[in-house]
Amino acid sequence: MPKHPVEIGPTGIQTAHKLKSLRRAHGVSQRQLSALVAELGHPLPHTSISRIERIRRRCDVDELAAIAAALGISPMALLLPSGAVQEAGHRG
Repeated sequence: MPKHPVEIGPTGIQTAHKLKSLRRAHGVSQRQLSALVAELGHPLPHTSISRIERIRRRCDVDELAAIAAALGISPMALLLPSGAVQEAGHRG
């Protein structure tokens, strides 16, 4: 059985790791994040969040935007490598 049943590219893998890291940094469980995302009108079961973080499921753009909003961060914070968001903000 392949390590990742769904083919997910490097950006998706990086995003999954960033999601887990930032979610934990905000002190939010997967269930809590699921509830926050649902409050924003985008139901996403905690099992889906778990599968995204474990690189077993893709995260679409709408989900990415809702997760970022629920965490109070920019979607770019989930997409770009650490430090790159700050650098991107300094570009003219």
